[in-house]
This record gives sequence, C-alpha cells and structure tokens, in this order.
Amino acid sequence: MAVIDYLRPPHRPTRARYGVLAFLCTLALLLYVDRVCIGQAAQAIQTELSLSKTQMAWIFNAFTLAYCLFEVPTGHWGDRFGSRGVITRIAIWWSLFTALTGAAFGFWSLLLGRFLFGAGEAGAYPNTARVITRWFPLEKRGLARGAVTFVSMIGGTVSPVVFAYLIQRIGWRLTFVTFGTAGVLWAIAFYAWFRDDPAEHRSVNAAERELIGVDASQFHPAYEHVRIPWRRVLAGPNVWLLGPIMSVHSILFYVMFQWFPTYLKEARSQNEISTGWLTGCIMAGGAAGCVAGGLLADLVLRHTRRHKHTQRLCGAGALFMAALSVASVRIMPSPQAVTFCCAAALFFVQTAIPTWWTVVAQISGRHGAAMWGLMNSLGGLGAMGATFAVGWFMDYSHAAGHAPLEYWPRIFDGVAIALAIGAMCWLSVDSSRSIVEPT
Repeated sequence: MAVIDYLRPPHRPTRARYGVLAFLCTLALLLYVDRVCIGQAAQAIQTELSLSKTQMAWIFNAFTLAYCLFEVPTGHWGDRFGSRGVITRIAIWWSLFTALTGAAFGFWSLLLGRFLFGAGEAGAYPNTARVITRWFPLEKRGLARGAVTFVSMIGGTVSPVVFAYLIQRIGWRLTFVTFGTAGVLWAIAFYAWFRDDPAEHRSVNAAERELIGVDASQFHPAYEHVRIPWRRVLAGPNVWLLGPIMSVHSILFYVMFQWFPTYLKEARSQNEISTGWLTGCIMAGGAAGCVAGGLLADLVLRHTRRHKHTQRLCGAGALFMAALSVASVRIMPSPQAVTFCCAAALFFVQTAIPTWWTVVAQISGRHGAAMWGLMNSLGGLGAMGATFAVGWFMDYSHAAGHAPLEYWPRIFDGVAIALAIGAMCWLSVDSSRSIVEPT
C-alpha cells in the first residue's frame, strides 16, 4: 500500500467514494430482493395458510405501515448519530425477519413478521441519501442516486425469477430463509469498512476530500445536534407536494410487485415461471429508468440555470408518460403487451426518482435523512391505501361473479389516474424554498 501511495500523484483523488457507492448499491439490491419476493410467493402462501386476498392485503400493508412509522425516527437517528451504525442495524434486523417469514403458521404470525420486517427496513433509503450527500460532490449525486435505485430495480428484476424457481424446488418457507441470510454478512463488512466522515476514512486523501466538496465535520455524529423545526416543516407546501408524488410512485410500484403476479396467474393463466419472468421484465424497465433519471438529474444541475422549472418539467413529464403507459393496458391483447406497458410506466416513474431525491436534499439542509423519511412515509400511506383497495376489490368482484379480465382494467385505470395527479403536483414544487430554514 505504501508503494502504491508513493507512486500515485499527490493531486490525484483517491476513489473511496466508489467503494461507498458499491456498498450502497448492494444494500439496495438486498433490500429489494427481500421486499419483492413476497409478491411471487403470495399465491403459495394464500393456498397453504388459507388466506383471502383481503387478508393478504393486510399482510402486505403490515410491512408498509411499519415502514412509514419508522422512516422518520430512523432517518433522524442517522442525522444525529451517523449512518454507519444505523444502516448496520437496519440490514441485520430486516434480514432476520425475512428469514422468519418462512416460519409463519397463520395470518397473525405472518402479519406480525411482515410488520417487524418493515420496521427493520425503514430508514435504509433516508440514510443512503444522507451518505450520498456526504460522500459525493453536488454534480455527481444524481448519478449516484440513480445507480442505487438502478441496482435496487435489478434486485426487483431477478427476485421474481429466482424466487419462482426456488419455490418449485425447496418451497416458499426455505426460500425466505435463503434470501434472509446475506444481509448479516453485508452488515459486518459495511460496519468494518465504512466511515460517516470521509476525513476519517484511511483510503481517502486530501484531493478526494476537496473533490467531495462537503465540510463533512458538520455531519459527524459528534457535531452539535439541532432540533427539527417541525412547525416550519409541516407548514411548507413542498412537503405536501413531494409526499403525494412519492405516494403515486409507490402505488405503481407496489401494485406491480405485490399484485401483478396474481394478475398474470388469474387473469392471463400464466404459470409460476412465466409469471416470474414477466414480473422481472417490469422491474428491468424500472432499472433502465433509474440510469436515465440519474443522468437527467445531473444534467439539469450542470446545464440549466432555472433548476426549479426544469426539475418540475422533468418530474411532471415523466409521471404523465407513466400514466399514459398504464392507461394503455386496457387495450393490450396479450400478457406480453401488458408487461411492456407496465415496464414502460415503471421506466418513466423511476426516471423521476433521482430528481425527487435531488429536490428533497436541496430543501432539507442538515435534516436530510429525517425529511427524506418524512416524505417517503407520506408516500407509503398512498401505497397502503392502494394495496388494501386492490385486495378488497378483487375479493368483492370475485364474490359478485366477475372474471379477473373484467375487473383488472379498472384497477389499472385507478393507477393511471393517481399518476396523472402526481404529475400535476410536480408542477407546483419549488426546489429553491427550504423546508427547514427561514425564507
């Protein structure tokens, strides 16, 4: 190592920040693998545990409710104490309860397990956003956020396929145990290598610290803690615009990974393996959108002067195109065509995500993780409502004698309307107005 340091020109920055990005990307991969697999297993779980779709909706929502409740406090812990220990706890907790999902023996045990799983996973993305802000220069943060969401979508892409094959070979219980083991090893490696302050990392030289361009000492856990100005935060219109925007993002995403496999099996007569591949294709569309969105977010910051207006147009345009894509499902004749439309919708939604992250970071100051968690939690409320509504509507329609191909188009229409509302919200977002500082 000493020889390498001697040969390296002193002005050339080290690349420890890319090691940080690699850890964050693998964290997102594991997070989405463990989150998405429940949708592929839903039918097998319902059959073995004799659950209705409404009960399954409650189980899906147990995760979302806990995720919403614990997003803000876990994000705040990262702001106050540093993300290193908080992210480590998150990874170990959610991995444990992913594995314990395989031990469920009825409705209540599965409901409790998924609630605790959601409580454990909450705060992962707020703290990821915090780490990116501390470790990357401003003009590179959009691409870094895009990379994290891209890899998360890769997790969502491979999870249904891998889970489908594993269910056929070892059953859904052992599959959850298998998926729940990797997180603990990741947490040990992360805690040993990562530091909250780039200045404290032995692999970071002065040139890289200068390139990052952040006085990281102010974000160190030992730095004086400042209370969140909740009255000012909750009075700000940006919170009540960015929260619903994330809500419509979540509605599309949760309908896709929780209910779309059921749609393919019941309305389109697809088998387990075909369902896994088609659902994976939708997530692949989202992965491509993450890359495009990261490049777009950085492009806006580098090459436009009026960021507020260009960010509005990028977000609104992406959600409007997503709404059109979902609305087109009604006229699609085949499961492959429907999958293409849904993949396009997720592509456009994920294109807007890095811009959403960038705006939240711009208006949140040193409370970035907590504010990210707050607005993401508001998004989770919309996802909860959509998840329950879909499950209840399917049970109601089935009891009324309607076939799946009759009632599913109405579900897709509802998602399209929600996306259009989100597009309108984007047009009023003001990224120049802080939600934590006096204006």
